[in-house]
Amino acid sequence: MFNRVINYFDNLYAPTALAQDRQPPMGINAFVGYFVSQFRGAFILRIICVAIGAVADALMPVFVGLVVGMLATTPPGQIFDLHGRTLLLMVVVVVLVRPTTFLLDTLIRNHAIVPNLVDIVRWQSHWHVIRQSWTYFQNDFAGRIANKVIQAGEAIEIGVNLTIDAAWYALVFVIVAVVVLAQLDPVLLLPIGVWLLVYAVLFTITMPLIARYSETLSEAKSVMTGRIVDSYTNIQTLKTFASGEHEDQYVAESVTLHVVEFRKLMRVFTYMWSVLFLLNAGLVVSVTWLALAGWNQGTLSAAAVATAIPFVLQIMNMSGWILEIGSNVFRQVGTTKDSMETIAQPLTMLDAPAAKPLEVTKGELVYDNVSFNYWRGKAGSVIDEFSLRVAPGEKIGLVGRSGSGKSTLVNLALRMFDVQEGSIRIDGQDVREVTQESVRAAIGLVSQDTSLLHRSVRENLIYGRQDATEEEMIRAAVQANVHDVIMGLSDPEGRRGYEAQVGERGVKLSGGQRQRIAIARVLLKNAPILVLDEATSALDSEVEAAIQEQLTQLMAGKTVIAIAHRLSTIAAMDRLVVLEQGRIVEEGTHAQLLARGGHYAMLWQRQSGGFLDLDAGATA
Repeated sequence: MFNRVINYFDNLYAPTALAQDRQPPMGINAFVGYFVSQFRGAFILRIICVAIGAVADALMPVFVGLVVGMLATTPPGQIFDLHGRTLLLMVVVVVLVRPTTFLLDTLIRNHAIVPNLVDIVRWQSHWHVIRQSWTYFQNDFAGRIANKVIQAGEAIEIGVNLTIDAAWYALVFVIVAVVVLAQLDPVLLLPIGVWLLVYAVLFTITMPLIARYSETLSEAKSVMTGRIVDSYTNIQTLKTFASGEHEDQYVAESVTLHVVEFRKLMRVFTYMWSVLFLLNAGLVVSVTWLALAGWNQGTLSAAAVATAIPFVLQIMNMSGWILEIGSNVFRQVGTTKDSMETIAQPLTMLDAPAAKPLEVTKGELVYDNVSFNYWRGKAGSVIDEFSLRVAPGEKIGLVGRSGSGKSTLVNLALRMFDVQEGSIRIDGQDVREVTQESVRAAIGLVSQDTSLLHRSVRENLIYGRQDATEEEMIRAAVQANVHDVIMGLSDPEGRRGYEAQVGERGVKLSGGQRQRIAIARVLLKNAPILVLDEATSALDSEVEAAIQEQLTQLMAGKTVIAIAHRLSTIAAMDRLVVLEQGRIVEEGTHAQLLARGGHYAMLWQRQSGGFLDLDAGATA
């Protein structure tokens, strides 16, 4: 029965729901409110429950005073006859109202709010961040971004729930305490008033410091996490260059920075608690002295003294608890603010408001007077007034030394970046006016930097076409000459073949194996436009020759752009386009360009074993 009640609260909210407005706002209050407002009903119930619980707790000293008064004024044998209803009311509050209220609050907090809010913050933050531009990720550590997304969930949940637990609870409790003590003797409020004033000053001074230092500490932690994850991600480079000592120092710098910021935060806590201990000692002594003095003078009854002193002791105990929770809340505020700066960045690569899916009817690709620079406002362009028409079904080879703009042209067509001048059109449709996903679905890409997902071979192969059948997947693997390799794979968990995990970025496979899986993935995707960016660069000559026929079949009927330093792999293209500093310097067939004796002919002569030494060619 109780499990069904818990299940009800567990399922009140879906942790993978999306807000109506998908853009988390900047500003700490707006950012927190964006997520908390999605749990509005649950938080309202929490506020009511905590208020009732605070009143019930505040009644405990009153009940003690009433019992002491009954004992002092009631003859033995008559207490239940004379005060039975009052005692029964106390029992109802202690046994029924208080436990029921806190049980309901526990169900709301621990089951409706905590797990769902933590993960809905992470999910919606990730949903937004993953749609950021490629530049966004190029300018930051992946580990640092991930740390900020993960920590935001707990920071918001802890900060908001502890605020209700501490600030709201304390406010209700103190109001009840002040009302009760004022009725007993207004003089008792004097030390409490002074205590509240000094306590408020202490709170006002320390909490902003805690928030500020926590934000700095959170950033230091993110940097430290980013450096550590960067080391793990590039472990092969670390090992092959024997750079352990240098890497130790690189990470140690971030650890040292983190501990310096941590010490600043801890110093604030030490000063805060030192002042609070003295403040609470003064409160207990002064109120107890006044209460005893009042009893001594006959102005306060024993019941009043028995009520006042427990109230003060509760306030003293609660003050430390509130300060501890308050400092934790402000630490979460600092952490949340730090995460917000990364998460709530507006998306810079957006679909046009009326964007429709791209309709590919022929496969024509046109670059019309395109200019682009990665660094806006700086002199020079990576691509400068570039115009090129790739006819439907035409095979184009792009030639040029590193930095001439070949891969940039591909990324512009995929709309990883937006052109700054001119336009790129597919079948007459500007790629900026259609949806990004439809553009990328229409282009199959095999790049030289093949990165596989840390999932099974199967998941990697069907990533571009989730509805592919088993037969289609295996056929693509066979065509890419990688099926036998896959069947021989196994992982530490005992999964074999297509179910085996490939490791982060595919590190369990050789470069050539990763490249063949990438080719099989594009074969399976079967997009109308094909981009081969050094697609066979990681393959040895024997394997390249074995899959060349399949690549030829793959290109049949498709519009193709191929990039290769090894010119022999693209010499048979319909047309070769030679680039230099983002401009076309030559174009024509392989035979035409050789006959012309120009730039391409010079590059061809500089090949060694079929590989192009472009920089040497350019220097010559």
